[in-house]
Amino acid sequence: MRRPLLLEGEAGVGKTEVGKTLARLLGAELIRLQCYEGIDSAQALYEWDYARQLLYARALQAGEVRERVSELYGPEFLLERPLLRALRAGPGAVLLIDELDRADDEFEAFLLEVLSDFSVTVPELGTIAAAEPPAVVVTSNRTRELHDALKRRCLYHWIDFPSLEREVAIVRLRAPEVSEALARSVAGAVERLRALELMKPPGVAEAIDWARALALLGADDADGAAARDTLGWALKNHEDLRRAEAELFSG
Repeated sequence: MRRPLLLEGEAGVGKTEVGKTLARLLGAELIRLQCYEGIDSAQALYEWDYARQLLYARALQAGEVRERVSELYGPEFLLERPLLRALRAGPGAVLLIDELDRADDEFEAFLLEVLSDFSVTVPELGTIAAAEPPAVVVTSNRTRELHDALKRRCLYHWIDFPSLEREVAIVRLRAPEVSEALARSVAGAVERLRALELMKPPGVAEAIDWARALALLGADDADGAAARDTLGWALKNHEDLRRAEAELFSG
């Protein structure tokens, strides 16, 4: 896969799982770069091990430090972060750049530059380029719009919430202790919750967790008291919980 795969969709639809599954299918190492507000190039690419550098400098004689200062910036003092690790691993890795929309425009521009030629320059060591690029999966929850320049570099795919039948199959696969009837009831309840336009609608992972909780309680469906008592497995927002209780369990 020469071009990165950009996956967009609501939180919880399984975008991150695509990267993990791809790594398993390829027998490759999964290298994950979790984006967040304020992340910068150093945290994504590399940093110097200042503590080791300081210890090494102290071990040298006073007069040697100035003469051997270049040794302080050798490969043994370089701390590889996800981007550099992935470049060096090449086709033996899947680089998962998760929730890029949480990072700022400056970091996105930096990432675009790296993904353009799959090489970076470390001033003290020179240019490090991937002989063959790794597979790259980029995910976004669309809390902000990614720039067109990045999208043009990628293969784009939108992931929606699964259909009821597919969600039943996913729950049964990931939680085999859950009966077919309970899985179907949970999938139906989750589908109704998503239709309420909640602040944080339940994702697939929440559906699985809720089904497991109900199975542990011996519940047969997601309609009774057990479902109401365990609704917090599906919803993680107080206002959402109150609205869901009123809409689904008011009778």
